[in-house]
Amino acid sequence: MQKFPISEEFALKQTSPKILGSGVITGGDKVISAYDLVEQMEYLYVRIVKAKELPAKDVTGTCDPYVEVKLGNYKGVTKHFEKKSNPEWNLVFAFAHDQLQASHVEVVVKDKDVVLDDFIGRVFFDLVDIPRRAPPDSPLAPQWYKLEDKKSEKLKKGEIMLAIWKGTQADEVFSDAWHSDAAAVGSDGVSKIRGKVYLSPRLWYLRVNVIQCQDLLLSDKTRAPEVCVKVILGNQALKTKISSVKSVNPSWNEDLVFVVAEPFEEPLVITVEDRVGPNKDEVLGRCVMLLNGVSRRLDNKPVPAKWHNLEKHAVVEGQHKEAKFSSKIHLRISLDGGYHVLDESTYYSSDYRPSSKLLWKSSIGILEVGIISATGLSPMKSKDGRGTTDAYCVAKYGPKWVRTRTIIDSGSPKWNEQYTWEVFDPCTVITVGVFDNGHLQGGKDISIGKVRIRLSTLETERVYTHSYPLIVLTPSGVKKTGELHLAVRYSCTSYINMLHKYTHPLLPKMHYVHPLSVTQLDVLRYQAIQIVSARLGRAEPPLKKEVVEYMLDVGSHIWSVRKAKANFVRIMSVMSGVIAVAKWFDQICQWKNPLTTILIHILFVILVFYPELIFPTLFLYLFFIGIWNYRSKPRHPPHMDIRLSNADAVGPDELDEEFDTFPTSKSSDLVRMRYDRLRSIGGRIQTVIGDLAMQGERFQSLLSWRDPRASALFVTFCFFAASVMYVTPFWIVTLVLGFYVLRHPKLRSKVPPLSANFFKRLPARTDLML
Repeated sequence: MQKFPISEEFALKQTSPKILGSGVITGGDKVISAYDLVEQMEYLYVRIVKAKELPAKDVTGTCDPYVEVKLGNYKGVTKHFEKKSNPEWNLVFAFAHDQLQASHVEVVVKDKDVVLDDFIGRVFFDLVDIPRRAPPDSPLAPQWYKLEDKKSEKLKKGEIMLAIWKGTQADEVFSDAWHSDAAAVGSDGVSKIRGKVYLSPRLWYLRVNVIQCQDLLLSDKTRAPEVCVKVILGNQALKTKISSVKSVNPSWNEDLVFVVAEPFEEPLVITVEDRVGPNKDEVLGRCVMLLNGVSRRLDNKPVPAKWHNLEKHAVVEGQHKEAKFSSKIHLRISLDGGYHVLDESTYYSSDYRPSSKLLWKSSIGILEVGIISATGLSPMKSKDGRGTTDAYCVAKYGPKWVRTRTIIDSGSPKWNEQYTWEVFDPCTVITVGVFDNGHLQGGKDISIGKVRIRLSTLETERVYTHSYPLIVLTPSGVKKTGELHLAVRYSCTSYINMLHKYTHPLLPKMHYVHPLSVTQLDVLRYQAIQIVSARLGRAEPPLKKEVVEYMLDVGSHIWSVRKAKANFVRIMSVMSGVIAVAKWFDQICQWKNPLTTILIHILFVILVFYPELIFPTLFLYLFFIGIWNYRSKPRHPPHMDIRLSNADAVGPDELDEEFDTFPTSKSSDLVRMRYDRLRSIGGRIQTVIGDLAMQGERFQSLLSWRDPRASALFVTFCFFAASVMYVTPFWIVTLVLGFYVLRHPKLRSKVPPLSANFFKRLPARTDLML
């Protein structure tokens, strides 16, 4: 395979972080082995639980208390409670060890006031006296502490319950804590920068088989009805074709497929309509059903069909009295659990399991990813007249999405967060994206770049520590927006089961037994993405729609001249091996190297006399090639290649076309120019396809007697060839043909051979083309 050199700026670099998993650290606390793929970060944790019997400072006998935790220049503040002497906060503050600027921690309880907050009491802790804790130790129990006044004297009333300890990011309170590196974020915005784990909803394909209707009530009985059925599920709406049976008992037997997510919240609305005029439909009846009672199937065996009543007004089935007479519709509705609902591109998919858990197999391994840090991130927005970035990472594998905490105002953020996924198929891809948090300014989250890692390219039990360049394509060209430092380990629980996976089909069985069309899959994938982004957008903090769509590669199928050129280069790279063999064989036939040609003659004679050696020789040759290539096998995971993507040589107009909206928003003159260019490209493709079709039609015309003389010559040749090969041993025929092909150039004619001349004279259907 041809390799494309890339610039050092866009190259993958191996790193050596100080992590336990890489073997760099020889000592240290082995208890935190669960976080052995990230650098250890020290934190001081202060957990404010509650207070009691706080003294009042006003005439009402109550106070509006809140707590300040001070450590040097950093200050964390809880929310305040109105008129409450026994408040409860249960909030954790985390101060990074490299930001400690004092020798003590001060916890101050204050009374909220309009003008100036009143001091209630405080507690001091020296840093040297604070205990250290590391999981899996149990959480440190909070204790009551007497409040002191400004003279360090104990108050008669007023206590605060808190716990204070030193720990690392492995602590279970880390993700929900207030962090000192986000001190500039107000209390309302803290929840928007925390790290979270999300789960995609379990998706199903809902198949509605519309069979027939009976006893439809028409407003105009003098005309033949044109009836169709419209099915609506949430934002999805599909229609059957107009029935070919023009009566009050129309039939269709047509399947409509939708995407639904657990829990099933949206009802299924079925409407029967009659086309009474252009763009005018008359509703003949409706039926509304809830999906909780729909049958679930694991294979292609049909579920029982049922008759349903049609009402003029939508009524939920089962919630009304049985009517004496009503039109009916015959439906077969099922939730197909044997399919995998595609929300990702098939090639980049991170999961291939079917919807039904009853069909799931056991896991074959564990994937661990340490999101260590990023460097050199490009500024994504302006703040106080300077560029800044509030970066966070999102990693997606299977139904599990993880989001790191947001590091405020840093071009080189350090997350050092580690996550784990179960692996059910080695031929899957994990995607890690870096984004700028726009919620703090009320805007959208901007994508900085993403990394894809295919698990099948990783060796098991090995830790990969690399710096991945974040590469994006902008209207001005390809751009590097920073580097993401990751540590990845793929551990295999059963090597036999993992190898056995390579013999299984990629998708579940139903995709092959009862396949969906390509058009259906594209539409259903779009609907699946909309459902997933809507559900994740309702979480707290929300995973925004633009983030989900970027991670799932929405719009990757849109036409691009750059991608077309890149794919052509890929095809030529694949064919380069075949072309090289063809050129080498031509040199053998032309006797460019007589010694090599003579050796080929000897090998040919051996294989003719011992044909049983042909396949063993072929597979042994491939075996030695594989062993030889093992020396130079890839040592690093693959990463995005700007040269292979044709991103470094793309023109400005082609980039402008690639980033154009769909439908286009450009001027008519520019669209006309691009259309003419597309016609030119299509014309060349059309010529090549026409030439291929012509060669195939010439083969067909050999025995079609379209050219009677040519067919007569070919039939006569076939008869004599059959006679000669019947009386002549096969090895003699093979030797003669082989020596003829390998004959010396002095025995060759400069004009094309007789067979080529005869073939090019055969007729094709090109003559019939307009």
